[in-house]
Amino acid sequence: MAEITARKRIWGWYWFDWASQPYHTLLLTFIFGPFFAAVATEFFMSQGLPELAADAKAQSIWSWGLAAAGLIVGFGAPIMGALADTAGRVRPWVAFFGMLYVIGAGSLWWTQPDGSNIWAMMVAFGVGFIGAEFALVFTNSQLPSLADQNEVGEISGSGFAFGYVGGLVALAIMLVLFVEQANGKTLIGLPPGLGFLDADTREGTRIVGPFVALWFVVFMIPYALWVKDVPKPGSKHSLKGAFAILGRTIRSLRHKRSLAAYLGSSMFYRDALNGLYGFGGVYASLVLNWPIILIGVFGIVSGIAAAAFSWLGGRVDGKRGPKPVIIGSVLVLMTVCLVIVNMSRDAFFGIPLAAGSNLPDILFFGCGMLIGGMGGTLQSASRSMMVRHVDLDAPTESFGLYGLSGRATAFMAPALIAWFTTVTGSARLGVSPLIGLFALGLVLLIWVKPQGER
Repeated sequence: MAEITARKRIWGWYWFDWASQPYHTLLLTFIFGPFFAAVATEFFMSQGLPELAADAKAQSIWSWGLAAAGLIVGFGAPIMGALADTAGRVRPWVAFFGMLYVIGAGSLWWTQPDGSNIWAMMVAFGVGFIGAEFALVFTNSQLPSLADQNEVGEISGSGFAFGYVGGLVALAIMLVLFVEQANGKTLIGLPPGLGFLDADTREGTRIVGPFVALWFVVFMIPYALWVKDVPKPGSKHSLKGAFAILGRTIRSLRHKRSLAAYLGSSMFYRDALNGLYGFGGVYASLVLNWPIILIGVFGIVSGIAAAAFSWLGGRVDGKRGPKPVIIGSVLVLMTVCLVIVNMSRDAFFGIPLAAGSNLPDILFFGCGMLIGGMGGTLQSASRSMMVRHVDLDAPTESFGLYGLSGRATAFMAPALIAWFTTVTGSARLGVSPLIGLFALGLVLLIWVKPQGER
């Protein structure tokens, strides 16, 4: 058998990002999320609710579903990571949670256009989302073993860029061949699925779940072939040992001020970023009344920006370190949130717009580019910063703790959005709590050392 070189191992690791990114691009943000919101809105309107109230209720259901999934990931990630570290094996965990990813995504095919099973589909989406997030925790933990600290920033950025290109390609395929418009044709005028899918029952849109599942299975092959575990000699999985590792790491936080501050900071700003990802497409559907096709084109623009900025951000990270990259990205995303909250079809920052004005569409396309670009850059730099704080004797558990900081309060952004949406009765104003979460993350960065604890 040919030797697996260090470069090939890095590329195998990149392929995980390519394989898994469509769950977030196609399902969470640009196709299934908006489709689910539109289906739920129609269902609640059929129950007698006015459109604005139905929009708010649909967004609330999506919010609470994401919050529940986030809680499971947040509190499970450190334990799972510590358990993997007791034997130094990551691949079996990636395989198990990859299976949940595939089952959850594939099940979305059965989403009924009349909204009669929206709760069951919310559960199916949650199962896949949990699988995707847990698998990401384990693959992230392999980053410190790929290269030395000075190179991980560039590797992390390139991985995110490669993943976003994968998401972009998958999204383009869906729009060209599958997702039906109001006229029953795809973006280029073809019948959905080349005529094998029924446009009237939205099969072209519903196929996104099985498509994402198949994409993951196929493109995980390079990862499976090239990224091997390095088991610890004489070690085996031990729940007692896992809790011992986890307890030791948590107790050590009181002596690691920079790590504690970073985990707190990333907890807030990553929660806010996930909120933007989870509600960008839903916002476009409910507030701007965009069709799925236009949201998909919006996603392509966002994906191109994400790939380009992630790659550039990795270069800046390699030269100046991750902290300034994180600060710049958070400031831009706070500005984007401010624009989104103060924009509607009728007004911009309180200034009335002419009837039929395209300004909200143009501005939101610009916001999408910044969300994709700065979001990808922020995630890449955050992963790089964590490497500078990681315990090299227990990398998976360390990234499990990082996963906890990003998911322990993952219910917070969706819950705040759900609460603000309910109180204000507006899907647009419901996004406003994200500004505060970004600001909290920015303040805590003051105590984070640019070079980490070492």
